[in-house]
Order: sequence, then C-alpha cells, then structure tokens
Amino acid sequence: MNTHLDGNVLAGALGEVFAVDITTAVAQCASCGTSQAMGQALVYTDAPGLVARCRTCGEVVLRVTRSPGRTWLDMRGVRCLELHVPGE
Repeated sequence: MNTHLDGNVLAGALGEVFAVDITTAVAQCASCGTSQAMGQALVYTDAPGLVARCRTCGEVVLRVTRSPGRTWLDMRGVRCLELHVPGE
C-alpha cells in the first residue's frame, strides 16, 4: 500500500534549501549536461520575469516570475541542482 503526504511536508526542506544564495548553486543543464554555478547563467530581463539560459548551449534552464505575494519558478531546464548548505 502506497501512502503519501500533501505538498505541505516540503515546506521545511525547501525553505532551508532556498534560504541559501542560489547564485552559488551548481546547476546541471538538462539539455547539454554542463554543470555551472547559477551565477554564470545568461539572464534576460526583458521578458515578463527573469529567464536564465545555459552559458554553453543557450537553452533555458530557469524562469522566475514575481507578482505581489507570489513567485513562480520553472526549473525544467535543470537536471540537478547542487546547493551548499552552511553549517552541515
């Protein structure tokens, strides 16, 4: 029998992860496999949000759109995200 919890169980873990500087996180591009710090991405601000592209192949790795009280994060272009968590 499979059991599951609702998405609220993610709040603690994701809150801790995204409390770190995301620009130092190493993202692996889902398109070409290159691993680079997010701070090295090519970010375009002329869209309805921020669009980050892989510096190697140019594919979109991340989209961030904000409005008052909300943030939308699309990371389908990131195969894996490695974060350094201080104190661990």
